[in-house]
Amino acid sequence: MRRVTIALDDDLMADIDRFMARRGYRNRSEAIRDLARAGIAQSAEATIACSECVAAVVYLYEHEVRELPKRLARTYHARHDLSLATFHAHLDRDSCFEVTMLKGPSGEVRHFAEHVIAERGVHHGRLVLIPLPAGHGQHGAPPLALRRAGRGG
Repeated sequence: MRRVTIALDDDLMADIDRFMARRGYRNRSEAIRDLARAGIAQSAEATIACSECVAAVVYLYEHEVRELPKRLARTYHARHDLSLATFHAHLDRDSCFEVTMLKGPSGEVRHFAEHVIAERGVHHGRLVLIPLPAGHGQHGAPPLALRRAGRGG
């Protein structure tokens, strides 16, 4: 087993300590290994490939970090073909919460979401990706409700 040194801020350390107490971990290494495994597993689930999907990018960010709101707006405008809508809420003086709805090819949606979440000042981002059935949104294809009911294709 390799030994790795990492730097964590006080708030994150306190969160890890609370997590450890709730779950009964004996040491931080065990807890952090399990948290890393869970993050890797979650990331693997997000690699589901589909030609067309809808998605939500959910994230918390500090709006005062180096013009982050402007950078995010430029990002969304640059990919207006993927971006459907954004819900924005002010949580306190410094923090904002956003949910952005996307639609498009899964690889492009995933890449876009990863770019947003990786922005400096964005915290706790997550992508929820939902594959669409083949043929969804094409002219002449029956609506999803009819296909589920066994009518229309």
